[in-house]
Amino acid sequence: MLRRRAVVVHRRTELDELVDRHGTRGQAEFFLRTRGRTLAEVQERHDALSAARAAVVAALPAGWARADVERADLSRFLVAPEDVVVVVGQDGLVANVAKYLRGQPVLGVDPEPGTNAGVLVRHPVAAAARLLSGLDAPAPGGAPDLVALLPVDALTTVRAELDDGQHLTALNEVFVGHPTHQSARYALRCAAGEERQSSSGLLVATGTGATGWWASLAHDRGGRPAPGRSEDRLGWFVREAWPSPGTGTTLTEGLVEPGDAVALTVASDRLVVFGDGMEDDRLVATWGQTVTVRAGEEPLRLVRP
Repeated sequence: MLRRRAVVVHRRTELDELVDRHGTRGQAEFFLRTRGRTLAEVQERHDALSAARAAVVAALPAGWARADVERADLSRFLVAPEDVVVVVGQDGLVANVAKYLRGQPVLGVDPEPGTNAGVLVRHPVAAAARLLSGLDAPAPGGAPDLVALLPVDALTTVRAELDDGQHLTALNEVFVGHPTHQSARYALRCAAGEERQSSSGLLVATGTGATGWWASLAHDRGGRPAPGRSEDRLGWFVREAWPSPGTGTTLTEGLVEPGDAVALTVASDRLVVFGDGMEDDRLVATWGQTVTVRAGEEPLRLVRP
């Protein structure tokens, strides 16, 4: 029988980054003072995250293995099928984890209720600890059944695939555009037709992502309704399409219905494709390649409160 493992995901705190950058706590404190801030506030947030992680680890059932993973190491870490992923931090950290999972349940733990929106980190520390400690209880008929003990919501993901087989998955949105501030040139295809365009890029979002980047674009265009978080529908926007004799601005927003996709064929030297703001973990599409974006095959299984 496989040994169950908890993968505890976190990101470095602002205090960690400051001490690394400035060498000592004293130098970090001096830097903060020059910016009108104090070390105490940074230390308080650091301590809150550390305490939350310690409480989660202490609540894990006896006999479980544990792996601690920083956000920066996610792309190099293999999450096993039998793992339970425990994310301690902000909502965005859950989104960062989603692309590396294949159905494993995710428990989002909020170390600072009231600071985070709590859309994805749904569990206060004490509630998360109680839930984890109860996972040792046997299901009827034998071994622990995590499907029964961890009720989840299946949140739709979005998948971008290049015509050479490379692909990535995201929870909130996928962006396709130029790696600098230059215009992205491409031919866009969707259910409504096809158009050559020059723009600041294409954003394709899930219902979960509708509270993020999508929300600002939708606000500027009259508040287009977003898909539901569990619907296999996506929404898309073209950012700042440029009208010219060779490029159009007709197809700049829409929905991707179940089974459909939105695609673009690159007409620039190269465009980049990344998900959920993780630009370092990206695909590169060169001239003539096609990027196809549709709902992901595997939803994120997020544990309900």
